[in-house]
Amino acid sequence: MLATPIYIICSPSPQVGKTLIARLLSEFLLLKNGKALSFDVSLKEPSLLDYLPNITETADVIDTYGKMQLMDPLIIHDGVAKVIDLGFHAFDEFFKMCEEIGFMKETMRCYVAPIIFFVAGADRISFRSYDMLRRRIPPAALVTVHNEFVLRDSLPDAMDGERVLRIRALPLFLKRYIDRLNFSFTGYLRNEKDWSTELHQWIRRNYTMFRDLDSSVMLRGPYRSRATNIESLRGTRAH
Repeated sequence: MLATPIYIICSPSPQVGKTLIARLLSEFLLLKNGKALSFDVSLKEPSLLDYLPNITETADVIDTYGKMQLMDPLIIHDGVAKVIDLGFHAFDEFFKMCEEIGFMKETMRCYVAPIIFFVAGADRISFRSYDMLRRRIPPAALVTVHNEFVLRDSLPDAMDGERVLRIRALPLFLKRYIDRLNFSFTGYLRNEKDWSTELHQWIRRNYTMFRDLDSSVMLRGPYRSRATNIESLRGTRAH
C-alpha cells in the first residue's frame, strides 16, 4: 500500500524561500498526480494562496480551532499529497503542537508519511531549530533544503546530512520573472520549446529531485504504533 505524503516546508527565519519551494513542489505534485492540496500558514504577501488559489487553503495555529482545521485533513490516508507552507512565525507553535498530540506517530499509524523540509540558514536560530527537529523527527522524515539563492555559502556541516535537496540559485532577472503571480513552472515547461534555457533546466532538475523523493516517500511503509493522543486537541475544542 502506498502512503499519502505530507510535505511541511519550514524555517524559523523569514525570507529564505519557503513559499518558492512550496510553489515548486505543489506544481510538481499537481502535474504528477493530477491533484494536490496545499495549506498556506503564512503572514507574507504574496503567499502560496496568491500563486495557487485553486489548490490552496489558508490555515493557522493560533487557536485550537485553527489547529484542528489544519490537522484533521492531514491524518487522512486519501492518496492526495499535501504541502504546508509554514510561516516562520508559526514554526515553534506548530512543532510544539506536533509533539503534544503525537502527530508523527499518528500520521504513520494512519499510513500517512510526513516529510519535513527544513530550509537551512546560517543564523543561530536556524542551528537551534534544526537541532530540535533532529531530536524529535525520525531521520528518514527530515530533509534539509539548501536554497543557494539565499544561502550563498556551502551548507553548514551540522545540516549537511544524507537527505539534502539543493535548489540552485537563479540569476536575479529570472528570480524576478518567476516571482510574478501569474507565473507557472509547469506552464513554462509546456510552452517553452527550447529545453536548453537555464530556467527550463532549473525547473526540470527540481522536478526530478521531487519525483525521486516522492517515490521513496510513498513506498516507505510507516511503522505501526499504539494509538496516540491526537484526540487531546479534539477534547480541548469540545470544551
